[in-house]
Amino acid sequence: MCIPSRCLLLATQALLALVMDSPTVHAAQPAQTLEADVVIYGGTSAGIAAGIAAVRQGHTAILIEPTAYLGGLTTGGLGATDIGNKRAIGGVSREFYQHIAAYYDRPERWQRETREQYFARRPHGLASSKEDSMWTFEPHVASAVYEEMLKETKGKLRILHRERLDLKQGVILADHRIARIRMESGTLIVGRVFVDCSYEGDLMAKAGVSYHVGREANSVYDETLNGVQTARAIHHQFIKEVDPYVIKGEQKSGLLPGIEPNAGMEFSGDHKVQAYNFRMCTTDVPENRRPWEKPADYDEQLYELALRNVEAGDPRFSWAPTWMPNRKTDTNNNFAISTDFIGMSWTYPEANHQERERLIKAHESWQKGLMWTYAHHPRVPEAIRKAFQNLGLARDEFKDNDNWPRQLYVREARRMVSSYVMSERNCRRQEVVGDSVGMGAYNMDSHHVQRYVTKEGRVRNEGDVQIGSRPYPISYRSIYPKPEQCRNLLVPVCLSSSHIAYGSIRMEPVFMVLGQSAATAAALAIEMNCDVAQVPYEALKQRLLRDKQVLDFESPEAPAAASFTKEQAGGIVVDDEEAQREGFDAQGHTTAGFFGIGYRHDGDAGKGMQRATFTPDLPKAGRYQVALSYGALANRAQEVEVTVRHAGGSSSYRINQQEKPAGKFNLRVLGSFEFKAGRAGSVEISNGQTKGHVIIDAVQFLPQTATK
Repeated sequence: MCIPSRCLLLATQALLALVMDSPTVHAAQPAQTLEADVVIYGGTSAGIAAGIAAVRQGHTAILIEPTAYLGGLTTGGLGATDIGNKRAIGGVSREFYQHIAAYYDRPERWQRETREQYFARRPHGLASSKEDSMWTFEPHVASAVYEEMLKETKGKLRILHRERLDLKQGVILADHRIARIRMESGTLIVGRVFVDCSYEGDLMAKAGVSYHVGREANSVYDETLNGVQTARAIHHQFIKEVDPYVIKGEQKSGLLPGIEPNAGMEFSGDHKVQAYNFRMCTTDVPENRRPWEKPADYDEQLYELALRNVEAGDPRFSWAPTWMPNRKTDTNNNFAISTDFIGMSWTYPEANHQERERLIKAHESWQKGLMWTYAHHPRVPEAIRKAFQNLGLARDEFKDNDNWPRQLYVREARRMVSSYVMSERNCRRQEVVGDSVGMGAYNMDSHHVQRYVTKEGRVRNEGDVQIGSRPYPISYRSIYPKPEQCRNLLVPVCLSSSHIAYGSIRMEPVFMVLGQSAATAAALAIEMNCDVAQVPYEALKQRLLRDKQVLDFESPEAPAAASFTKEQAGGIVVDDEEAQREGFDAQGHTTAGFFGIGYRHDGDAGKGMQRATFTPDLPKAGRYQVALSYGALANRAQEVEVTVRHAGGSSSYRINQQEKPAGKFNLRVLGSFEFKAGRAGSVEISNGQTKGHVIIDAVQFLPQTATK
């Protein structure tokens, strides 16, 4: 097992020590034996869906949650639902989002803004204007909806809180079957079929099932996006040169915390895990906003890299607040140094309960310290400080946890290795399974895994991959172990998948879908008195379809995200990476036909506050044709303000970015103008008072003689 750099461990040693003497107190319960048809470990979104589905099949069930809270990430701050094509979501999962829509359909639910005001700011909260499902919500609303849905079980689903699996002797096997499991409290739980719905896969692991932690080499499953990925790590990346050494320029002084000496061989496998963080619920409403506070264990060395990065001139606001109802956000990681605690997730999957508690506290303290640093540290530019001061934790969320999210975003931990492993080939529909128990529809997505030093002595992030996929079916064989290892266990969360395929599957609505399908398979195994691997797929399929699960559908093939080079287009091309920007921090790469590594956009927000200036260095004075590159889509703005500053003055245009440029290389010609030599001319793009996304990609200056 690989571990984070020694520097990072040493830097966080004191922080971890603070929680050594104050472990979480679990409610003492007398030893008892409980029994049910279906036993579910992990009260995540998948666990809740599994519990509801088991009862609907007519069986008794026990849902075991190690903490005091149900819902995992769905109730823990992740209100900006990631799924991609929402048509892929059915069954209990779709019901949840329908309940969310019904909740917010009542005017009294809107205390800090109206429904109309919210959807004017965030039109994509609904799948469509005619859709009865809603995909953005406040954390406490998710909890309330789950509570309402669980009422229908009418006591047939027994829920145990604060019960953790005994990791030393907690799984008792007989004839390759789980006979019973033991909790740390001594409670024994007997079941006929067990379902591991935890993010960590503890029940699976302790049952002796094969699994993997980390990234496989590309060669293992004939993939292209697995293993170490430096070349593709273009997003959430450093845009300035930042020195990685404790004493700048002195290699012998050692590396700053969290930086590895090298990334490893491209495409090779390792046991490193993509970064975790907390999805914070923040607000800009003054009376509900809690200012960022400096943690008692604040260690400035942990933030030296972030401070050097802003001092080097990175102007970006390093977080991603997505608006939820009532002027709250789901705030996630963004850009080079943000809420992802890169490197501190590696040991979490195999850690025991106490070590995980310490790692969770370390993540919390570090993330709080980063927020305070960006909001208040004197080395941070004023514009960045003001942006971070504008939002603070919502006082009316997570009130029993000091307004901090209760669930660490464990993006990936253990992954089972069963008789069928989901891979990149499935996500691209190059291989389509015939035993679907649900669908994945999100991009193949991995957050960064590590920071490392380049040969030039600069720091870079590694591991981020964001590549589109088509909606695809997920195999039933990928959610149960090899029969010779365990015959009555289903694993819908830590399912059998490669690292990069798991990056697409690991979405909360998909976990709910798979949790329901696992419970349905468990019910059939009980009714047929057979192993879960022996459940006839046709019988499972018919029951899943009856319960409105979506198992497969054809979708248009995703276009290749083709890019252009400056040399192909000719002339002088200024890319968005070279433009002087105020805003336009959101990056894109999924719409085909762009220059360089991608394009930028305004996020359909901050209207009138974002602009980009493209300034060429012209070799000589003369007449140049000016053309604008952008990818057209229906969600683009129609009145994009463009100003060309040339030798004769300035010329202004309003461009409809919903119309595809007629020229080659997605170039729309604005006109021909006289320019002085050097950097005297420019093209400015502003998002003004537009409606829709404003795209900036590149501007071409083509000498008039070349035009002729």
